[in-house]
Amino acid sequence: MHNKSVEFFDTQFQRQVQDQEYALNPFETLALEYLKGSVLDFGCGLGNLSLEAGRRGHRVVAVDASPTAVARINAGAHREGLPVHAIQADIESWTIDQPYDTIVAIGLLMFFRPEPALRLLRAIQEHVKPGGRAIVNVLIEGTTYMGMFDPDDYYLFRRSELEDQFTGWRVLASRHETFPAPGNTLKEFSTVIAEKSSRPG
Repeated sequence: MHNKSVEFFDTQFQRQVQDQEYALNPFETLALEYLKGSVLDFGCGLGNLSLEAGRRGHRVVAVDASPTAVARINAGAHREGLPVHAIQADIESWTIDQPYDTIVAIGLLMFFRPEPALRLLRAIQEHVKPGGRAIVNVLIEGTTYMGMFDPDDYYLFRRSELEDQFTGWRVLASRHETFPAPGNTLKEFSTVIAEKSSRPG
């Protein structure tokens, strides 16, 4: 994720922290019902999902490029005594170094060119434990709101592409949703929640 996108979100997060805006978005609300065991919240943003998962007893590692977000999550986890640890990192170069029962990537993969986006998706899939779950949400073709993207570093997935990437997994939920965005534009999302086979191979 490159500087324009990081700056866009860090500025947004600073305002949200100042205004105490911590409501879960619709994708985070959906994801909560599917979490199991240990959780990696990859591109966690302000950490609303991470902290709520911690309150429900999940051990969470939260990773984001935004210093504002990471500071807010660690302060909140410390204050509430939650098993949540946030790490500031460049997502593209950060390595997932252990398997998790659930890996969440909401609104993340579209901030990379196609090759790194799909490489990150494969890394997510490889690090979900057998019987574990991946929860992935991306913007897709048809999106006309481009204000958060670096012009050289983004990828709008094809409509069915995300679900196609989970061939061999058990798809628990697959949704396409449209939301209005600033300037009379649209955000088109695809969300897939899939469970990895518990059988090796």
